[in-house]
Amino acid sequence: MSATGPGRDDRAEPATRSGTGRHPRTGPPAWVIEQAAVATVDASGTEHASGHVVVAGGTIAAVGPGPAPAGAVPEGAHRIDAGGCLVTPGLVNAHHHFSQWVTRGLAPDATLFGWLEALYPRWALIDEEIEHAAALGSLAALVTSGCTTTMDHHYVFPAGVGDLLGAEVEAAREVGVRFHPSRGSMDLGRSAGGLPPDEVVESTDAALAATEEAIEAFDDPSPGSMLRVGVAPCSPFSVTSDLMRGAAEIARRHGVRLHTHLAETADEERYCLERFGCTPAEHVDSLGWLDGDVWVAHGVHLDEPSRRRLAATGTGVAHCPSSNGRLGAGIAPVPELLAAGVSVGIGVDGSASNESGRLGTEMRAALLAARSRGGPEALSTRRALELATIGGARCLGRADEIGSLEVGKLADVAVWRLDTPAHAGIADPVAALTLGSLPPLELLLVGGRPLVASGVPLTIDPERVARSVAGATARLERRWAGG
Repeated sequence: MSATGPGRDDRAEPATRSGTGRHPRTGPPAWVIEQAAVATVDASGTEHASGHVVVAGGTIAAVGPGPAPAGAVPEGAHRIDAGGCLVTPGLVNAHHHFSQWVTRGLAPDATLFGWLEALYPRWALIDEEIEHAAALGSLAALVTSGCTTTMDHHYVFPAGVGDLLGAEVEAAREVGVRFHPSRGSMDLGRSAGGLPPDEVVESTDAALAATEEAIEAFDDPSPGSMLRVGVAPCSPFSVTSDLMRGAAEIARRHGVRLHTHLAETADEERYCLERFGCTPAEHVDSLGWLDGDVWVAHGVHLDEPSRRRLAATGTGVAHCPSSNGRLGAGIAPVPELLAAGVSVGIGVDGSASNESGRLGTEMRAALLAARSRGGPEALSTRRALELATIGGARCLGRADEIGSLEVGKLADVAVWRLDTPAHAGIADPVAALTLGSLPPLELLLVGGRPLVASGVPLTIDPERVARSVAGATARLERRWAGG
C-alpha cells in the first residue's frame, strides 16, 4: 500500500454505545484507489482490467477505467496505488450464529439433529460476557475475509444471563461492520413435539415481546444505517405456528425483515410431512411467510414447486455450502434457484458447523458444491462473486445501498492482493479470488472507514480477541462440567 494509506493509528472509529448505530459525526476519509482490476458487480457485470474507485463522504464518487480523473479526486484523499490488486464490493454475510464461535469442533461427525441435541445444553449456558467474546471472534474472521455487512441469527435466550443481543451489537460497533442482528426465538420444546430441550425455549408471548423490544431498542431504518434488526423464529421443528404468525405481524408492523431456517435437511422435511402434512416451504407459506420481505437459510431440500413459489413471492435464500457439507445436509440447488429467479446470497452459518468462520472462502465452496452436483457450467466464477455481494444485499433488503461498486452507493469496498505467490500468474482476477485460496486484503472499507489494511484489522486487536475467546470458551466448558 502507498505511504498515504492507513496505519493502525488511522483505525476506524466505531460508533459509540449510545444512539442508533449511525457512524460518529466525524466524516469518513476520502480515498482514490487506482491501477487495480475492478469488478463492479453492477447489473451489466462491468469490469476494468485497470481502473479506479473514488470514495468521498462515505459513498462511491467515481468508478471507471484507467486513473481517476483529476476532477474526481477529493482534496486530502488517501491515494492508493493498488496495482496487483482486485477491487470488489465488500462481501455480505446472509446467515450466521455468532455465539457458536465458543462451541466449535464439537459433535464433529453428527447430522444436524444430533449436532443440535449435543449443543443446545451448552448454548443455554452462554451469558452476555461470553456472547460478546464469541461475537468478536466471529467478526474478526469475517472482516479479515472481506465481509463488510453481516447478519446474525441468535435464538437461544435463557433467563438471567444478560443482554445477549446487546452484546452482539456492541461487538459489531467495536469492529465497525454494518450489522443486521435478527432476534431469533424458539417456543416448541421437546415435551410439545419439538427438537430443543424445554429449558432452552421461551413462551410464545415472552418471545414476541422480546422481539418487539429488540426492534425498538436497536433498529435504525435510516439510509446508510449501520444497524438494522430482523425478526427470526428459528425453524419449523422448534417454533409454533402461533409464534411464526406473531413474529411476521410484528416485523411487518415495524417494517423490518423476516428470516428463518428452511429445508436444511431431509430430517426436517420428514418432520414437516409427519407433523403438518406438507413440505417445510408449504408450511411457512401457509403461515404467510413467503414474501419479498423474507429470506430463508439453507434451502437444501427445496423441490421445484417450492422454488417456483419462492421466486413468485420474492423470497430470498442464504446458501451455506460449508455448513451443509460439514453436517452432511446435502447440496442446495443453487443453479435451479437462480434459474427460477430466486435471490440467493451466501452465509457462513454457525461457527460450530463451519469452524473457519470466513465468508470469503464460501465463494469457492459454493462454486465447487454447485459444480459437483451440476457440472462445470452450473455456477460461474462471476456468479459466485455475485452471490457473496449483491445476492446477499438483496437478501437483506439493501441492494440499493450495498453489494456493487456504483456511484452513489455506500463505500463498502474490498481490495484483494493478487500479486502474492499464491495468486501471481492467474490471468483472470475474479477466478483468482473465487477459485484460488482466499487472497489477503490490502484494504477493507465500510462507509469509507478502514477496517483492515495490509491484512491487519485496524479496529480490534486480534491477540486480545483470541485471549477473550479462549477465556470465554474455558468458562463455558467449566459450566458444562459443573465447575
